[in-house]
Amino acid sequence: MIDPTSPNRFNEEQATYTVRGSDAPDLEAGVAAIRNVVQTLPVRPGVYRMQDAKGEVLYVGKARALKNRVANYLHVTRLTKRLQRMVAQTRSMTIVTTNNEAEALLLEAQLIKRYRPPYNVLLRDDKSFPFILLRADHDFPRIQKHRGARRAKGNYYGPFASAGSVNNTLNALQKLFLLRSCTDGFFKTRDRPCLLYQIKRCSAPCVGRIDTAGYAELVDDAKKFLAGKATDVQAKLGAQMTAAAENMDFELAAVIRDRLRALTFIQGTQFINAEGVGDADIFALAAHEGVMGIQAFFIRGGQNWGHRGFFPAHTGDVAETEVLTQFLAQFYEEVPPGRTILVDRELPESELLAEALGEAAGYKVAISVPQRGTRKRLLEQAQRNAKEALERRLAESTTQARLNREVADFFELAEPPQRIEVYDNSHIQGTAALGAMVVAGPEGFRKGQYRKFNIKRPETIAGDDFGMMREVFSRRFARALEEDPDRDSGEWPDLVLIDGGRGQLNAAKAVLENLGIEDVCLVGVAKGPHHGREGREVFHLMDGRELTLPVNSPLLFYLQRLRDEVHRFAIGAHRAKRAKAIGASPLDDVPGIGPARKKALLMHFGTGRAVRNASLADLQQAPGVSAAVAQQVYDFYHAR
Repeated sequence: MIDPTSPNRFNEEQATYTVRGSDAPDLEAGVAAIRNVVQTLPVRPGVYRMQDAKGEVLYVGKARALKNRVANYLHVTRLTKRLQRMVAQTRSMTIVTTNNEAEALLLEAQLIKRYRPPYNVLLRDDKSFPFILLRADHDFPRIQKHRGARRAKGNYYGPFASAGSVNNTLNALQKLFLLRSCTDGFFKTRDRPCLLYQIKRCSAPCVGRIDTAGYAELVDDAKKFLAGKATDVQAKLGAQMTAAAENMDFELAAVIRDRLRALTFIQGTQFINAEGVGDADIFALAAHEGVMGIQAFFIRGGQNWGHRGFFPAHTGDVAETEVLTQFLAQFYEEVPPGRTILVDRELPESELLAEALGEAAGYKVAISVPQRGTRKRLLEQAQRNAKEALERRLAESTTQARLNREVADFFELAEPPQRIEVYDNSHIQGTAALGAMVVAGPEGFRKGQYRKFNIKRPETIAGDDFGMMREVFSRRFARALEEDPDRDSGEWPDLVLIDGGRGQLNAAKAVLENLGIEDVCLVGVAKGPHHGREGREVFHLMDGRELTLPVNSPLLFYLQRLRDEVHRFAIGAHRAKRAKAIGASPLDDVPGIGPARKKALLMHFGTGRAVRNASLADLQQAPGVSAAVAQQVYDFYHAR
């Protein structure tokens, strides 16, 4: 890809032409600045940036002939109102020449993503797409979800439209091929099979339940499946099941039968029949009331890898074909294109766009509008989805729907969350320690699904917030894996908020990684530098980023409400447990100790264990405890 920060990549160096004037919009000053640039421009391909008086980028454009394209802005009466406003704000321009127009198109997309100018069509949903990575750096390759730079050695399959799409495929691969998903560190420390082996999601290579050759065969089958050769895999499994049955190995035959059922189920759930299409991306655009929506379908190896809706920004008076062209150029900035791109309308620059994408990808890319057959049917389905998604977008007028959408945008979720879980711990110096979980959805709090977790594992130190968080998450998600491994009950969270900072977040993250769960979005909610002031919360993300919101943001108020609710529930449960502990304690067995003295002792020492371990002198210092009572308590615990 082109590096926009390196002008030496091009034939001519970057040059800036400036006419300074008032900071206020002034059409004449803007035209003067542009005219000054036009006088020195070459007639060759390149990219131009329009900047305001502060140097902020207003617009990025590309041209086959820079001089001719930029000169069009001097004919103000021919421009739309939007472009007239842009010209009025322009005070300087930056010009970069390129070798050809395809190179200019790629650079334009990079600069738009970098500067996000207010007068360009913007792909707002520009977060990275998930891939499946089948690693090749281990004797027993791990299969995992992957986002970001593809540096690890192995095979990458994608993009998938959403975390849900990649999770479904990963679940399918684990059912079918029993490939491990645990980290290498977890793999090394195992001395017995984990839960995934018990539920037939892993072949347990960590403890020698399968040898290297057998595991390699499973990996090859998985590669064939991901390459669209599911029929070959099905035929192979069928032959193995028949052979096992003929050899009277009915236990093995039953295992293979279950794998075949999983494959049949997966094929049945791929409701889009894309056989013969190969690798293709399908895009359809719908527009209504000035809002545009684009629906994208991803087909790889004839398999449907999901679809996602996009709603580009700054599309006011821009032609639909230009919006779709700009969208595709930005979309493929980091996503490898399919060899075939199907669109629902003719694009004026389709050949140029295909050339640019092919140059960046290293293989030929074709853009076309299908007229018949399977491809036409797939495009019609994308058009229906685009229209329906836009209608839903326009219909989302309730406050809660808007807040959920803002939550998704703020935390970079693929879709508005249907289930948010919020966690907190509560204790007093380790006594009555418990963890709490509250649940919220589009309809509000789901109080029937609140849960409390009494801290009871011997390895968890009472009062250790990180250890308590580890126990809570271990119990919650190990049980979820056991009871609902397919995640079809609706009780898996789309977003998890943790009351705490980086330490609590890392403790929870480590637990999920050990369980092989890498697709749950975790966010730590800390009070920030001003612990006593509302509105200064800091949101810690898993990738190390820290986000904040304006103090008057409705989204901040909503997230505070979620945090306050888990506080309320955790403190209430803690108080009830503490009251119960006070009402029923080991001190009940001490003769002559009534409720008042029992409470005094517990309030002074904190726990019944501390009372038992206290010296006689310490017992005598407790308020309301006489020397005789102190002696009586001491003798009860230390008598031989």
